[in-house]
Amino acid sequence: MRYGEEKKEFWAGLKVGVPVAVGYIPIAVAFGLLARSFDIPNQITILMSFLIYAGASQFIGVNLLVLGASYSEIIITTFILNLRHFLMTAALSQKLGEEVSKKWRALIAFGVTDETFTVGVLQSDKKMSKYFILGLNTIAFFSWNLGTWLGLFFATSLPYVVKASMGIALYAMFIGLLVPNIRKARPVLVISCIAIAVNSLFYWLPIFAEISKGWGIIVATIVSAGIGALIYPEGAQKT
Repeated sequence: MRYGEEKKEFWAGLKVGVPVAVGYIPIAVAFGLLARSFDIPNQITILMSFLIYAGASQFIGVNLLVLGASYSEIIITTFILNLRHFLMTAALSQKLGEEVSKKWRALIAFGVTDETFTVGVLQSDKKMSKYFILGLNTIAFFSWNLGTWLGLFFATSLPYVVKASMGIALYAMFIGLLVPNIRKARPVLVISCIAIAVNSLFYWLPIFAEISKGWGIIVATIVSAGIGALIYPEGAQKT
């Protein structure tokens, strides 16, 4: 592919990624505000967005840090939460040409999110240019990091009451993600209820008192996902 064509494909990816970038900024701002309200060092918050770059995992990671969870608990929890990325990147790689090297595939995989994956797979072309996906991922990545910086900047001028209230941002975010799916598919509701029940057992029963909240979340996730797979073996699209 010539330089002019590469540049054209890259800018095309940037263009289709604008709506994703616009949507990321307020969520990233909320993340920056949340981390600042919990007194997470700014450099840690910035590195989380730059190196980890996984919205939901970052919110959970901050929450687990505040709860005093161990490093192993944080790693396992975020690993389970991000398992879906194996499937997303595998599916997206099918739209890349065989000439795309492993280094390029690794670079592209780092920038894949739920939203950029959706935009990518919905493209009508059977094969996509690596520069197109790079452009799409790039604008999303920089908007997320810009939003994080803005959140940290604005946090210094906000009243303490407002910053403290950002603690509910994590729950509001997941409720916002969960409710639309519950309305579309009954299995999501059932699995969510199972997860709530399992996690409640860890919280209320004295026998589980020695188990930390981090491990409680991990066990609840694995158990509810396992039961859901047994009950709905054909997927969660049934109603």
